[in-house]
Amino acid sequence: MRRPPCPHKAPPDGRYRYRRVSIQQPLNRCRCSPECKLVLRCEEVSSEEIAPVPEATVAAAPEPHPAWQRVLLARHPKRPHSLDYIERLFTDFQEIHGDRAFGDDPAIVAGLGRFDDRPVAIVAEQKGRDTKQKLHRNFGMPKPEGYRKALRVMQLAAKFQRPVITLLDTPGAYPGIDAEERGQAEAIARNLREMARLATPVISVCIGEGGSGGALALGVGNVVLMLENAVYSVISPESCAAIIYRDSGKAEQAAAALRLTAEDLESFGLIDGIVPEPEGGAHENPDLAAENLRQHLQRHLENLRALGPQELVEHRYAKFRKMGNFFA
Repeated sequence: MRRPPCPHKAPPDGRYRYRRVSIQQPLNRCRCSPECKLVLRCEEVSSEEIAPVPEATVAAAPEPHPAWQRVLLARHPKRPHSLDYIERLFTDFQEIHGDRAFGDDPAIVAGLGRFDDRPVAIVAEQKGRDTKQKLHRNFGMPKPEGYRKALRVMQLAAKFQRPVITLLDTPGAYPGIDAEERGQAEAIARNLREMARLATPVISVCIGEGGSGGALALGVGNVVLMLENAVYSVISPESCAAIIYRDSGKAEQAAAALRLTAEDLESFGLIDGIVPEPEGGAHENPDLAAENLRQHLQRHLENLRALGPQELVEHRYAKFRKMGNFFA
């Protein structure tokens, strides 16, 4: 048989309040049960007499800096990756594997396909979606064999006069010991040199993170575009904060100082255009994001078609030669 509840326990509506009895007063213990050891005296009061408990005042979190918001959007787990755009923009895509020297690098997807029924070469950096894919793609950080595979495909495209379209999305080139042993720096430097010499139209699009030389090794194009919420920088905000501020937690402050947004780079003359994204980011409507990119690619490919092979090389050289020259 259950014991009735203690009458001195406050009911849910808070009609009772309790006062602790001083030691000088005789103890008025509750005798409702042997277990009850309350030394409290209660008195019934009306609900009007009970003062409301003030709610804790929580300071509103400051709004993140717009540059840091773009970094977070560029890293959004549902943001479309290179294979998502390849599926929506290109037909008859045939991937090419291996660098014919060491092996294949899944962090870079390269092959031949058609864009609006025009044969093109596609070279893209792929991050991966889930844990298994990220490990397979090495989190989108290419190794030397990936850059050499990319160069192999780009030179094949130049041989047959096919435009090259590159999609940039990497936190940076892989810095592991094995990559350094196989010549990571040399592979990136060779790509920079050889891309400058390609006698075919090259369009580079930063679709997410453009991390330092890891992205630039595929970014020497006649036209360089960025999606609205993409970022392109010589270093990640976390690494920059660790070096400059001695605190990687100041990544937001570093992102603001790096000027890595599409608007910043366009104002500096480092990119040729910004591809608008759906409201909320490309992950909200990947089909619309791909369609916006298609329109920009169509326009720029048509403009470059009027240039001959040597003119394309000279155009690309002049474009990068004037970067950083703010006094001309």
